Amino acid sequence: MIRKDASGSDPAANAAVHRYVPEGPPPDSVEQTPLGLTRALVALGRELGFARVGVARAEPLEVARARLEAFLAAGYAGSMEYLGRVPRHDPRSLLPEARSVVVVALPHGVRDLVPLRSADGRLLGSVARYARGADYHGVLRGLLAELAARLATLSGRPLLSRACVDTAPLLERELAARAGVGFPGKSGMVIAPGLGSYFLLGELVTDLDLEPSAAIRVGCGSCRACLDACPTRAFVGPYVLDARRCIAYLTIESSAPIPRELRSAIGQRVFGCDVCQEVCPYNASGREPPTPLAPRPELTTLDLVDLLELGSSGYRRLVRDSALRRASLRMLQRNAAVALGNSDDPRAVPPLERALAENPSALVRGHAAWALGALRRHATNTTQAVLERAASTDADPFVREEATRALGVLAG
Repeated sequence: MIRKDASGSDPAANAAVHRYVPEGPPPDSVEQTPLGLTRALVALGRELGFARVGVARAEPLEVARARLEAFLAAGYAGSMEYLGRVPRHDPRSLLPEARSVVVVALPHGVRDLVPLRSADGRLLGSVARYARGADYHGVLRGLLAELAARLATLSGRPLLSRACVDTAPLLERELAARAGVGFPGKSGMVIAPGLGSYFLLGELVTDLDLEPSAAIRVGCGSCRACLDACPTRAFVGPYVLDARRCIAYLTIESSAPIPRELRSAIGQRVFGCDVCQEVCPYNASGREPPTPLAPRPELTTLDLVDLLELGSSGYRRLVRDSALRRASLRMLQRNAAVALGNSDDPRAVPPLERALAENPSALVRGHAAWALGALRRHATNTTQAVLERAASTDADPFVREEATRALGVLAG
């Protein structure tokens, strides 16, 4: 599963280095040693709402660097070329004075599955759990800034730090494992025993000497539920994901046409995918930790017809203060067209016909044409006419090809 925000991975999208000054003398109860400060830090992090807090040394992650280079060399990153633009293995590239990296886990959302039909029969698209609440980037950065400010007071000295979420050029999952926050799962997600994987990572790179946390010495064993359950078979093997086949990449990161052979496997997912987490035994607990990222009803599922026909102003309202802003309007409409094509519902046909005839984006029109072919048993004479018109007169060759293929499906 891939998570990114609207700023992509531009290091400038993260907060710059800040200097925090103590607001008073350190508490007498805090022992001014790396171990004493780490213990106080963990307690403070829990007070702020983090489910896990750990510390890793700010040193190069050479093994993880080699894995990333192999991932990029194999082409598994798809269009995410930014992953190779700048070094990601050394926290000191973000803060030269860095001595420690504090890694935190913030729980998100509910684990419940959501219906793909509303009570009144509307067709719904699903959103990945982490994106159903407030935009986690701002929430996490705010909490990390508060943690840094209070850590300066705990240590009794000025503190240099840089708060990072997933837009920083940092191998955060490797750092999370080193900091004892969790262990690497075969899906690539960090798994924390007793918590599972439904959380988001944040890091505080700091010049303070802290005691490193112990790594967790458990793992997935022989389980391969996540690998076998992936709808698009995106896993090359344990711990290795081909992002080009991952539904999260296809619906959020890639702005290109979704490969035709993968569209039906996407189902009615319009922003991300949770399948590899849904089947994980570590997520089987019904325990729901408190979170400031509680889901909003309007983001838990999206009306597919409304999404397909969304205008610019409606798009801005939808993605405001939400991780959904990572996907452009045209990408969300593309995803809605695919989801409608997978709905096997005759009510999806008229809005797709309108999209093919009227949407200004060739990306959306092409996927609408495919969707009409996928709904062939619900096609009408109007469907045939709209596809024939697009196949012969649309200005874009991608749309003409998709419409021609859809006509072949209808005739087949």
